[in-house]
Amino acid sequence: MSRRVKARLDALHLSTSHDERIMIDRIVEERTRQNCDVGIDKITDKELKRIVEEAWRRLAKKREAIPIYA
Repeated sequence: MSRRVKARLDALHLSTSHDERIMIDRIVEERTRQNCDVGIDKITDKELKRIVEEAWRRLAKKREAIPIYA
């Protein structure tokens, strides 16, 4: 997990869990095709907010896919 991404999220007052930050790192790497530490500098605040929302959607979809047996 990137400390630079966490610092940027803190600066925007976006609180995220550890799993969410890992997903955000992956999305930043996908979009910039660079390491998240380097790529985070190329992303605007508005784009970062969209990335956070996308991470929330991906994780929600992942949680729904897990079957629960009674």
